[in-house]
Amino acid sequence: MEAELGALTSALEDPARPVLALVGGAKVSTKLDLLRFVIGKVDLLAIGGAMANTLLFAEGKEVGRSLTERDMADNARRLLALARERNCRVILPEDAVVAAELVPGTPARNVASDAVPADMMILDIGPKTVARIAAELDKTRTLVWNGPLGAFETPPFDHGTAAVAKKVADLTQAGKLLSVAGGGDTVAALADAGLTDRLSYVSTAGGAFLEWLEGRELPGVAALAAAARGTSSGGAA
Repeated sequence: MEAELGALTSALEDPARPVLALVGGAKVSTKLDLLRFVIGKVDLLAIGGAMANTLLFAEGKEVGRSLTERDMADNARRLLALARERNCRVILPEDAVVAAELVPGTPARNVASDAVPADMMILDIGPKTVARIAAELDKTRTLVWNGPLGAFETPPFDHGTAAVAKKVADLTQAGKLLSVAGGGDTVAALADAGLTDRLSYVSTAGGAFLEWLEGRELPGVAALAAAARGTSSGGAA
C-alpha cells in the first residue's frame, strides 16, 4: 500500500508537469466523477475507447452504430466546458478504426472521426490519434492512465492501446516519464502487450484506484492517517 500511495501522490498531488490523463473505457456515465476530478488536476486529458464516441457525438459528429450514450450528450458538453474553464486541453480521436461487427479478424478500415459510415462501429483509435497522443507524451512528465483506448480483447482492435502503451513504456524506461496506470481492463491490456513491468507503477487495486481518481478518500488510507496521527500525538504526550 505504501508503494501505491507514493505512486499516486507523485502522479496527482505533487506531480512533475505537464500532467496527462489518459482515460478510456466504455461509458462516460461510469466515469463522470473521475473526469471532473482529473480535469481540475491535469494539463491535458486524452480520451479513447467507446466513451470517446459519446463526446464526439456531443460535438455533433455522427458515430454510426458505435456504442454511444446519446442521453449523456449534455453531460459530455458540460465536461468539455469545464475543461475549457480549467485550462485543461482535451484530445478526442481524430480518426478511428471501424468495422461492421466486433469479431476477431473482421475486415476493418481507418476513417476520420467525422466520417464514420452509418453501418459501422468505432472499435479503436486510428493511427493519427495514436501519433497525436505520442507527440503529447513526448512533452509530458507525468501520466495517469485508466481504461483501454479500443476493444483490445478483440484483434485487430488492440493496436491503438498497444501502440500508446509501448510509447509510454519507452519514455518511462528512458527516465522521461512517471507513468501510473490502473483499473482492471487497463492492467489486462498492458499485460496483453507485455508491458506491465515497464511502467513506473501499475495498480492492481481496481476499484480503489478508480475511487482515488475520483478524489475520494480511501478507507485504508484514512485508517493509516488516523493511526499516524494517534502515534504522533501519543509520542508528544
